[in-house]
This record gives sequence, structure tokens and C-alpha cells, in this order.
Amino acid sequence: MTERDFAGYRDCAPIAAWPGGAGLAISVVVNVEEGAELSLGAGDERNEHIYEAVERVDGLPDLCMESHFEYGPRAGWPRIRAALAARGVCATLNVCGRAADATPWLLAEAVADGHEVSAHGWRWERHAGMAEPVERRAIARTVEAITCAAGSLPVGWHTRSATSLATRDLLVEHGGFLYDSNAYNDDLPYMVQVGDHAHVVLPYAFDTNDMRFNNNGGFVFGDDFARYCIAAFDRLLAESREAPRMLSIGLHTRIIGRPARIGGLEAFLDHALAADGVWFATRAGIASAWRSGLGLPDWEPRATPAGFADLQDVS
Repeated sequence: MTERDFAGYRDCAPIAAWPGGAGLAISVVVNVEEGAELSLGAGDERNEHIYEAVERVDGLPDLCMESHFEYGPRAGWPRIRAALAARGVCATLNVCGRAADATPWLLAEAVADGHEVSAHGWRWERHAGMAEPVERRAIARTVEAITCAAGSLPVGWHTRSATSLATRDLLVEHGGFLYDSNAYNDDLPYMVQVGDHAHVVLPYAFDTNDMRFNNNGGFVFGDDFARYCIAAFDRLLAESREAPRMLSIGLHTRIIGRPARIGGLEAFLDHALAADGVWFATRAGIASAWRSGLGLPDWEPRATPAGFADLQDVS
């Protein structure tokens, strides 16, 4: 049985303000998965079937599903990019390695706008049950693809739920990761000890997330997204007067980028930007600030062990 922590900080959250004296850190995450979804047309073992379209196609390429995913880079990303740029908000792009290969220009635009590019797995797939050699290769190839397209090493990782039992150990062993977001259990970052290494965990959120437009998640219009995220923001901002807080806003280019939904993102951003005591930051920036606030030394990537993975064997 794995060790679990139900207590967290309780009433002992670190009393350390974010940069500029802010109480609430906001992390906008744009998930870039298009081109990395499972697809027989790409040589995968099956087609992806989590999407708005309810039909499932087995045994042959699903051209309808592929077209749905293509919407994100073609039409959704330009709207999201414009909304962020107009407001001077820096986000973290959570990018799958195969998506980086498919849309390198998207990563180049994100870097030019000042956004962070983080890692989201090689394919958009779960790592639960993945053999360790396969997972090592997936991590290594993801880093290689993102570094090639973005021009810099990704320092964050988020596995599509769920991870393997070895994921965090492998990320720390790799040496290039400041943080991971493979947790959903708090409104603050926290530290975990992995061997002799102090590693930052930045919990993510599925409620303040545009994924709720899909699969009967409760969101229908952009206003639904805005109202929910604003309610979370207002509560956390009030709590941040006593102790720091963090809010993650999860986006997908093919979801929030639709014409009837993008206004919900814009309304949330405008509401949050009008408040005092708020810090919009990349996840790398939040992880670094948390380490600093705890008195830990600045993080530096370590050399990846020789033979960490054989890139030739990645499918």
C-alpha cells in the first residue's frame, strides 16, 4: 500500500507571501494534447474516445475524432493566445511530446509570448501500470521533443491521470524537473522528499477546468466556466489574507477555444486582474517562489544519468 497524507498543512500553512506581497497565486495551464491523442491513424493500439462526440470507432482510423482534435491548434489556440496576450498573462503550456512534434510552431509562439512549456507525457495516455523501461523512454523522448520545439528544457511534468507508482521517482532521477503536478490534494504547493532530493509538487485541479464542458461535467456556456472559476477565485482570495493560496485554471485549446466559450475565460481573467493581492505566474515561477519562501536554495537541473533511456525504442 502506498503512503498517503490526509493531514496536509492543516492550520500550519507556511506564512510566506508570494512575490510583490500577493496572497493568491494564479496558474493558467493550457493543455496541448492535439496530435498526441491515441489514434490508429498514428500507429497507436486504439483510438481516443474521450471527447464530445459519443460515437466510438474501433478497428480503423477515426477521422471524426481526429478532426475534433485538429480544431485546437487551428482555431482554438489563436483565441486563447490573443486573450492571454491582451491581458499580459503568462501561462504554462502543458505539452505532450508527440504534440510538440506535430505543432512546433505553437510552442514557438508560446515561448515568444513569455509562456512556460511544461511536459505532459509523450502520448496523451495514463502511466498507471506502465513498465518502468517504457516510462523512462517516454519521459526522455518527451523532454527531447519539447526542448527541440521550445528551445529550452521543460522543468515541470503532469501525467494524464494516473501516474505509475514509479513516476515521481523517475522524474527526480532524470534530474531535469523542478516540479510535477501529479496531485489534486491541496490549494498550495508542497514538498516531498524523494531520496535525498526535495521535490516540489504543485497540485492541479479538475473543477476549475474547461474539461467540465465534456462528459456531462456541468458546463454548457462560457458563462458557466467564468462563474465557477470566479467563485473559486473569490473564496481563495479571501482566505489568502490569512495564508497563501494557489488557484489552477485548466484549459484545452480544443475546448475553451470554441467561440461560445472563450468569453468565459476572458471574463474570469478580467475579474481576477481587477483585484489586489493576486500574482499570475507560470508553474515554474510558483515552484521556484515556494522553494525560496521555505528558505531552500535555488533549484538547478542535474545531469540525467547515462543510459536513462534508449530513445530508439520509443513507439
